[in-house]
Amino acid sequence: MLVILAFIILFHIVSAILLFIATIKNAWWVVGSDANSIYADLWYVCNNTLCGPIPNSASSDAGYLQAVQATMILSTILCCVGFFVFILQLFRLKQGERFVFTAIIQLLSSLCVMIGASIYTAQHTSFQEQKLQQGGYGYTFVLAWIAFPMTLISGLMYLVLRKRK
Repeated sequence: MLVILAFIILFHIVSAILLFIATIKNAWWVVGSDANSIYADLWYVCNNTLCGPIPNSASSDAGYLQAVQATMILSTILCCVGFFVFILQLFRLKQGERFVFTAIIQLLSSLCVMIGASIYTAQHTSFQEQKLQQGGYGYTFVLAWIAFPMTLISGLMYLVLRKRK
């Protein structure tokens, strides 16, 4: 049982790390693969020397970008809260009770990641400037999609997990 518990804790921590990287790092959209590459994330557009805010990101046309920002931040917060709730429940629940509250929090985190990445997938090309349209998805976008099934599986593991000796 201790091995399973260690695996679940490690799985949850890896999910949280992926969410942090996907939310913070600057590579959701990449144009070019040489020294003159341009990287765009949820907040900034950067080249190798200069970073600046995404043009017109505060306009109503970029409402999708604000929704992606909010859902990714919310998913990261929920994942961290879910971990602390799990640790609290680990020592407070009676044997045989399920970690339902932790599972619900983790499943909500998974839902937020899916919503954010889906919105970005559907809407990013309609808002990008001309110089950014010929690019492709970056590694942090991929990490966001990898974090989705990891948080979903983690939430399902908590739902099934029973506290045993």
